[in-house]
Formats: sequence, structure tokens, C-alpha cells
Amino acid sequence: MSTIKFTKDHEWIRVEGDVATVGISDYAQQQLGDVVFVELPEIGRNVVAGKEAAVVESVKAASEVYAPVAGDVVEVNEALADDPALVNRDPMGEGWFVKLRIENQSDLDDLMDEAAYKEYCEGLH
Repeated sequence: MSTIKFTKDHEWIRVEGDVATVGISDYAQQQLGDVVFVELPEIGRNVVAGKEAAVVESVKAASEVYAPVAGDVVEVNEALADDPALVNRDPMGEGWFVKLRIENQSDLDDLMDEAAYKEYCEGLH
């Protein structure tokens, strides 16, 4: 069973056991516009919750993708190097960025569930 949560910076995280898949939300990809480049971390790198885990560049701007939780990078989405537009086409699926081995499950307690995130986004308009 997996659980999806969101950050106020528009990252999503899907947790399966002690591994979390991280990407940006549909709202974020719409705000960015056409994604043209994604810079991913090296496998094995330790990331800190709330700090940079990746960089995404679009026709509008370059933005940091923050780690929703602390952990070690165990896998990166190599497909984004050849096809960064996956982020636009399928942000919550094939357009994921990294997989992290979660250091502290309690980091998840600070994140929003889908309903709370939807309400948060509606409040931004």
C-alpha cells in the first residue's frame, strides 16, 4: 500500500515501505511551463528535508526541487535526461525525479494529504 503526500513547495512523495518516490505536482508543472532540462542528484547522496534534491529548468525559469523528507538517493529517473517533458506529460507518474530511502518516517507527519494540498492550491488563487 502506498501513500501520497505533498509539500507547500509543490513536491509530491509516494511512500512504499521505507522508500519514497519524489516528483513535482501537476500544479507545479503547470506553473513552470514546458520543462526543458532536469538535473538529478547522484545515487547515494544524502538529502536533507526541505533542501535541494534536484533542479528543473523550464522555458520560464529554473527551480529547485526540495526533498520532502531526509534520506539517501537510491534511484534517479534516468528517462528525464532524454525526455524532460515527461514532467509535463505525467508529473505524478513517469515524470518522477528521485527515490529516497527515508531516514525518519516522522518527517512525513509535516506533509499534506491530497485533500489538504488541493485546498492549499485553491487558496493560492
